[in-house]
Amino acid sequence: MADLSLTVRDLSLRSNAAPLSTRISGGEIVGLAGLDGHGQDVFLRSLAGLERNSGAVDLQGNRIATFRDAERNAVVYVPRDRRSTGIFPGISILDNFAIATPGRDRRGPLISAKARRARYETWKERLQIKAPSPEAPITALSGGNQQKVLLARALARDPKVLLLNDPTRGVDVATRLVLYDLFRDLAAEGMALVILSSEIEEILVLCNRVLVFRDHALAAEMAGEAMGTEAVIAAMFGRAA
Repeated sequence: MADLSLTVRDLSLRSNAAPLSTRISGGEIVGLAGLDGHGQDVFLRSLAGLERNSGAVDLQGNRIATFRDAERNAVVYVPRDRRSTGIFPGISILDNFAIATPGRDRRGPLISAKARRARYETWKERLQIKAPSPEAPITALSGGNQQKVLLARALARDPKVLLLNDPTRGVDVATRLVLYDLFRDLAAEGMALVILSSEIEEILVLCNRVLVFRDHALAAEMAGEAMGTEAVIAAMFGRAA
């Protein structure tokens, strides 16, 4: 995925807001920052085909205008609120993991329980999911382990671009560190990651580049030594650093 390129052209996040253009490459972790409600969430959802805005988003020449387009082109979105829009509380850990990829477990006309279990165990080990039997309800897990199951479900779809909406929100420090290592490994393997975080320090620790939003427009773009807490805060508030 070395030549992977997600391109955004003249995207307006709200009427009368200045359009923005940027490109996100494979192997890159891009952070999104801004005060709540200033457009970073709309931007992330636009990349996933969940928002209709003027402008264009494409992955290597393939247009991403709808959620179906995103799915077809291996652009995968992980929502912020795992309880209301992520997990399916009435079913098992294993079913929560496999629900988006049932075709991966087909052996002839039937679903292979053995194949499905093997896929889950692979991701359970990689994400260090602490869980009882896979048949246990997902609500038996801690919040951090529920989040890991959601990520395992997303990664089982072999994304080229992974869009993460506040992925460490409400998880403990140990889980957070596991996820940081995972995200760095995925980028090293060539995946493009876009991470919206409500914590500036998290973005500075994880990301190669940060896009700062204000009033539904791109207020600043920073990379390398230019990325710093004071500079990000200044851009969020429309001030010079």
